[in-house]
Amino acid sequence: MDSPIRGWNECLLTFVLAAGSARHPIDPGIYHEGFAGGPDFRNGRDHYGIVLPLGMNSGGPLFFSHYSFCGLDPRSLSDRYADYWQQNLRHTQINYWHCVRNPHNHLGYGPDCWGLTASHGPRGYVASAPDRDFGVITPSAALSSFPYSPAEAMCALRGFLTKPRNRIWGRFGFVDAFCEYRNWYSRTYLAINQGPIIAMIENHRTGLLWKLFMGTPEVRRGLARLGFTSQRLDNINVCTGRELPRT
Repeated sequence: MDSPIRGWNECLLTFVLAAGSARHPIDPGIYHEGFAGGPDFRNGRDHYGIVLPLGMNSGGPLFFSHYSFCGLDPRSLSDRYADYWQQNLRHTQINYWHCVRNPHNHLGYGPDCWGLTASHGPRGYVASAPDRDFGVITPSAALSSFPYSPAEAMCALRGFLTKPRNRIWGRFGFVDAFCEYRNWYSRTYLAINQGPIIAMIENHRTGLLWKLFMGTPEVRRGLARLGFTSQRLDNINVCTGRELPRT
């Protein structure tokens, strides 16, 4: 697609890893002037009564709060731009409330059937979001949000299991997406949507992947160099990105 990586999206991790390189780290200005300096980075607007710190109107597809954060632990993670736990929590809640209120009257939407993100659809692959709502629900959107909205995610999980099992559930779990008003159910399973379900449910249960990922020197060094703070970075010098001596 030849798209520049700028503005709030799923690519935060790209800059963290680039800054954490031991031999050829990027200058922090590339993050601040590039990714954080791009369009649709800062938001600060009210959506369904929820103020969103970063991102496009209504937050965009939910994979923005999943892909980088399968490994990056958003709990207590912040920089000069946002508290990333609050960012992801509010993004999820905006997506949820859009589906509950269902302004377009799509069949099936509600507290037990929500979640808009990128997936297959009746007209091909599309990135669904509250401001680009085509009536396509993607199970990964809700189920990968367990860390942020566990009660709402569990309600969706139970709701999905009431759908026609031979059309929504198969060999690899839930199909990629479905659109009830068109009586369309995907016949495919996308790894990029299936993977975050597993990773984020485990992070909700035990924080395992967050602990492993945040413990790697490259990640810790990259976050420190870019000016992030986190309780998981207490033994990293935030100015140099180097490990502090252990006492």
